[in-house]
Amino acid sequence: MAKLRRGCAPIAFLLLLIGGAVGGWFGWKWYQKRLPPPPSGAELRVHILDVGQGDAILILGPEDANTKQRKTILIDAGDTGRGKGILETLRKNGVAQLDWLILTHPHVDHIGAADEIIKGVKVLQVIDTDTAPPGPDIPAPPAPAPGKKGKPAPPPAKPSKIPELPTVKAFNEYRAALNETKTPRAKAEAGQKIDLGGNAFLTIIAPVGNAFREDQMAGSGNMLNANSLVMRLDYGAFSMLLAGDAERVTEERLMQKETPLTANVLKIGHHGSKYATTERWLQAVKPAAAIVSLGEYNRYGHPAQSVLDRLKAAKIQLYRTDLQGEIIITTNGKAPAKDKPAFEIKALKEAKTDIWAGREAQKDDSDRSGFIAYGDFGPPPKEKNSTRRHGGTETQR
Repeated sequence: MAKLRRGCAPIAFLLLLIGGAVGGWFGWKWYQKRLPPPPSGAELRVHILDVGQGDAILILGPEDANTKQRKTILIDAGDTGRGKGILETLRKNGVAQLDWLILTHPHVDHIGAADEIIKGVKVLQVIDTDTAPPGPDIPAPPAPAPGKKGKPAPPPAKPSKIPELPTVKAFNEYRAALNETKTPRAKAEAGQKIDLGGNAFLTIIAPVGNAFREDQMAGSGNMLNANSLVMRLDYGAFSMLLAGDAERVTEERLMQKETPLTANVLKIGHHGSKYATTERWLQAVKPAAAIVSLGEYNRYGHPAQSVLDRLKAAKIQLYRTDLQGEIIITTNGKAPAKDKPAFEIKALKEAKTDIWAGREAQKDDSDRSGFIAYGDFGPPPKEKNSTRRHGGTETQR
């Protein structure tokens, strides 16, 4: 019996070795699948445009070695009237057509110039959330008063004219431009991956699950923002998370999934609103740098001081379009040298004031205050009683 046990020992050891080798092989294959594909080494660029209070992000994929062409994506189109500036930026960067125009959600500061872009440059594919912005409730006209005997009833009263809200107007103009130019449009789906060439990919990671409802918005401000698209850009050793206008409920839902969130660069959600960029979110993403796209004259307290304090405490490098203009990220996707990042960030202007100073809100950026639906962008109105000098005299205006 002892001899039998001694004879089985080498066999068991051999089987253990074989099992370990097979398990190790499958483990290595699993690990390889999770690694990003090797980059081509050609330059990829991300331009966070200065469009005031809004978003417009241009991604230029790696140049193809044979065709010398780049895939191009524009994410969001800023506010109404920003189209001319965006089109000029496209021209300066040699963009003759957009392969994709992606609209994160239907607020006017993200879709306002979409119609100008669609009419001003050839767009091969539009991707959006397939969601219309809410409009005002139009009351039913009152019932006509009964007519007197022998006389017809008076005609029904005309309903009061409801003004077209800026976001609704921008959305209608965007859809009209799609129809006019016959530009294809598709609904965004979580998990959808866009190939930018050179092994660079943009992946839509949110919304996931059912759209947020009003009763799920505790601690957040706006349902359209909460249901905004969130995307991840990967190119070799470089990664960037583009949070759209996502709010804390969106962040929490993403952190509950198995979606990889760690990224080199974070485009801050909702222009630095107090309703986004929680401490848990920053711990999950672990960005080396963060970029806030916003306008100098906004009345919603963007960026919130609480958000800036969290970024500063985490030692995250900060960039702001309101103080530094357009922000440009370049990378070849290759693994960084020791103590050096896999990317470079350049701001077109030098900030003249403290980038860590937030703003005080004049209006809450939530559904409760009519956020976005009525517009409210641009510099504050001029004071009526300010004085102006004319040849040594002062006049009131």
